Amino acid sequence: RADLAAVYPPHTPADAAFASAIDAALLSNAAFVDAFIDSPPQTNEVRRAATLIAAAHWLYARHRLPLRVCELGASAGLNLMFDRYALDIGGTVLGPADPALVLAPDWTGDMPPDAAPPIAERRGVDLNPLDPRDADDVLRLRAYLWPDQPPRRALTDAAITAATAPVDRADAAAWLPAHLAPRPGHLHLIYTTIAWQYFPADTQASLTAAIAAAGARATPDTPLALFRMEADETGPGAALTLRLWPGGHDVAMGRADFHGRWVRWTAPA
Repeated sequence: RADLAAVYPPHTPADAAFASAIDAALLSNAAFVDAFIDSPPQTNEVRRAATLIAAAHWLYARHRLPLRVCELGASAGLNLMFDRYALDIGGTVLGPADPALVLAPDWTGDMPPDAAPPIAERRGVDLNPLDPRDADDVLRLRAYLWPDQPPRRALTDAAITAATAPVDRADAAAWLPAHLAPRPGHLHLIYTTIAWQYFPADTQASLTAAIAAAGARATPDTPLALFRMEADETGPGAALTLRLWPGGHDVAMGRADFHGRWVRWTAPA
């Protein structure tokens, strides 16, 4: 609509022509662009699910309880479907025999346990959840992907096709307390992947307090886990951290590229 096709691959315009076309598109579509960026970015990067697969296998090997999973800042819920994806580590594959997609990050460290967790329940929350069955929302998901990365697009499209997880429209701090009631014989896994930094400070504080209070009520039959793949002050990439209750034990799980291209796994056996 903005006549940009003529300056994008396979065409190779001069830099000045490309810049001029971009300027014209931004000016002629200013209202659309302004409305589009009212919402913070929602990349919903599927490759981050590699760390979720590994963490969930580790937790199931430790507790042998089915998982209830909650994702904060879930966007379209693509990473709530991590158990439908396979993780290929040097030819060893963890996950279902008929995966919706296969993730193969550059992996260093031990293999996670080969202990696929049964998922008893999954649900997410987002201020502006995207519906993978809505064409406009699918367009938004694709818009956050660089157009010169076809494999990334293919993974996202496969995840969109497989997505069935419910994502509620709400503030995470207001939503989570109603979902913290323990269920005997289940492990409750709460997680974020490059979302925590977008939460306001008061939301972060409320979530931390609510999770800690639920952790204080956890028992060996109703354990609680908080897994985060989030930026910290060290680098490279994002820190993979896990806190387990009862006890509030912290486990350093390693680091990962922000888009899941590599994983440095350091979780204890």
